[in-house]
Amino acid sequence: MSKNRVTSAEVAERAGVSQSAVSRTFTPGASASKKTVEKVRKAAEELGYRPNVLARAMVSGKSRIIGLVVAYLENQFYPEALEKLSNELQKRGYHVLIFLAEQTADNIDAVVEEILDYQVDGIIAASVSMSSDLSERCRAAGVPMVLFNRSQDDPNMSAVTSDNYAGGRKVAEFLLAAGHRKIGHIAGWDGASTQRDREAGFIAALAQAGVALHSRAEGDFKMQKAAEATRKMFASDPPEAVFVANDHMALAVMDTLRFELGLRVPDDVSVVGFDDVPAASWPAYNLTTVRQPANRMIANTVEILLDQIENDTRETRRIAIDGPLILRGSARIPKGWTA
Repeated sequence: MSKNRVTSAEVAERAGVSQSAVSRTFTPGASASKKTVEKVRKAAEELGYRPNVLARAMVSGKSRIIGLVVAYLENQFYPEALEKLSNELQKRGYHVLIFLAEQTADNIDAVVEEILDYQVDGIIAASVSMSSDLSERCRAAGVPMVLFNRSQDDPNMSAVTSDNYAGGRKVAEFLLAAGHRKIGHIAGWDGASTQRDREAGFIAALAQAGVALHSRAEGDFKMQKAAEATRKMFASDPPEAVFVANDHMALAVMDTLRFELGLRVPDDVSVVGFDDVPAASWPAYNLTTVRQPANRMIANTVEILLDQIENDTRETRRIAIDGPLILRGSARIPKGWTA
């Protein structure tokens, strides 16, 4: 049996309030007295009323929907970060639509084009980069965008990252202080600003100490490729220590070293990662790593995006937040350093 949808006018009549009072009750951030809200919600519950979000968006011009595009969901850093991002936006009265993308310019551009079709109020791009043409189209459409855990050269693009350059320097200084001189690096995807900046800081600190990088291999931020890179790196003249561009790969590197190559971590080789994902603290890994300050990164990302949406702010902001080196048992700890 079909049933007609309950209207806001019917709710207003049942609650004894105006229709605009019903609208304010179900509009995040709108002003309505506690007594009115209670009456309206009680009437809505009795009648089985649900507000029509899409209709409200057509009238107001605001969907209160944020498009979130992400790649690398297999990396443990992102599911936790995206959950926190979604929760923070929901607290502010926004809903999140998540779109998955492959890390290619054509694919990401196509995904963002699709997001724009949903009339979103803003976009957060996590772990992906976009063409300058597409970022310009977003600006022309009045849809602000913030990059999360990624930056690019576009001066009009706001971005929030950890301080990847400083983090890379910390790893090099730590390994040098532990007495290592044959130091390798298993890199992520070279197209990522996170990879580029972490390695740049790492190499700069080594060079400052007069130490050249002993060996380098690419893992593309993927566990299988990181394992392959480890086998290649340790096939001959192996390093004493390895900086892995993120924890997701570092876990695979440690497993390969211990269970395939028969090496002891850290007795035979020190391993350091970057991110401090939950598994890094598991006793099976006990991974020394640079912690990404995810909570602060998320807070700044939401603040920048909503400031642009709600206050029509055009200012471009780029924020890099320093994260600490977390000392655990996967790397030799220098004398005088404490975990």
